[in-house]
Amino acid sequence: MYKIDTESNSIQPLKQKSFSSLGFRERENLQEWIAKQPDVLGEDLLIIQKEFRGFDETQERLDLLALDKQGALVVIENKLDDSGKDVTWQALKYASYCSRLSKSNIAKIYQEYLNIAEPGVNAEERISEFMDDQDFEELILNEGVSQRIIMIAAKFRKEVTSTVLWLMNFGVHLQCFRAALFAMDDEQILHIEQIIPTQDTEDYMIGMAEKTRDDIESKTERGNRHIYRKDFWTQLIAAMNNTKTDLFQNISPRIDSTISAGAGSSGMNFYFSVSKNNCRVFLDISQNEKPKNKIIFGRLKKIKQQIENEFGGPLEWDPRDKHRACHIGIASKGNVFDRDQWGKMIDFMTDAMFRLEQAIKKPLKQAVEQAKNDSPE
Repeated sequence: MYKIDTESNSIQPLKQKSFSSLGFRERENLQEWIAKQPDVLGEDLLIIQKEFRGFDETQERLDLLALDKQGALVVIENKLDDSGKDVTWQALKYASYCSRLSKSNIAKIYQEYLNIAEPGVNAEERISEFMDDQDFEELILNEGVSQRIIMIAAKFRKEVTSTVLWLMNFGVHLQCFRAALFAMDDEQILHIEQIIPTQDTEDYMIGMAEKTRDDIESKTERGNRHIYRKDFWTQLIAAMNNTKTDLFQNISPRIDSTISAGAGSSGMNFYFSVSKNNCRVFLDISQNEKPKNKIIFGRLKKIKQQIENEFGGPLEWDPRDKHRACHIGIASKGNVFDRDQWGKMIDFMTDAMFRLEQAIKKPLKQAVEQAKNDSPE
């Protein structure tokens, strides 16, 4: 790794250092860095516990426990300068212990973590928010053998990498990340990169795992919920197409809790969302680069009054600081599984979507164009 010297038009090598030589420790430093910035591992992860030791008849504890966007538990094991030879066996034990955790267990574990880290925050609500605002009761968490393992170290021994590659052939979801520490003058730079598996291989494995994942809920109950939602979306889309917008003209009803339509710019979509508690209409600002999303959201919020005047009322402005996407929208109470409420819900949602599109589409286009030349603060 090199530092660019623009004055001399040259590069200077950064010196790689060991964590221990600079006084950094596994639990107090590396573990905390990852807990505070889990996206350093290349994806959205929700850290739900640190130093978790809730295993029956054993005092063993894993470093970090997280949830991924598919609802799988992720065991994260951190080592500093050397992986050691037993880290794979250690992580496999933890994953096997975690395979027994139910959804209520996971919520309880996370609530205990939040009671210390963020007092007053509800674990089920935070998990639902992380899982794109799905109903907690409908979420499928820690299904089957979906548990994942992430191992982090500055150096992996051959016996570790060999075992990891062998286990991957049997569908065990393992990843190895190399953590390298560089120094120049008074600066320290942490570089984390995934070394096993390659990205292409990982995408293939995840796709196969998702394809073969069995339902944890009863097929009958899941099927009934799908029928309700598809029927609701059929009626909503028909009502939407009777308004003065063609936004959902080419959208088909689905069985999911959300449907969306493009807002005219890449990564920008208008969403309908339903659950047994509420119905929502919102703009999802979700380009690939999180800083760009925050810039676009910020530009729109600067003209919040203008947009809300055009909309005809207040909107919810949610920057979703811990997520890549930002939301602007409105919600109302409603239960999609109660057909008697559908008429009122559809009236609210079609009216709100039409007004939201009219109020924000032009300012959104301008904000997206202006953001191309902006740099994150």
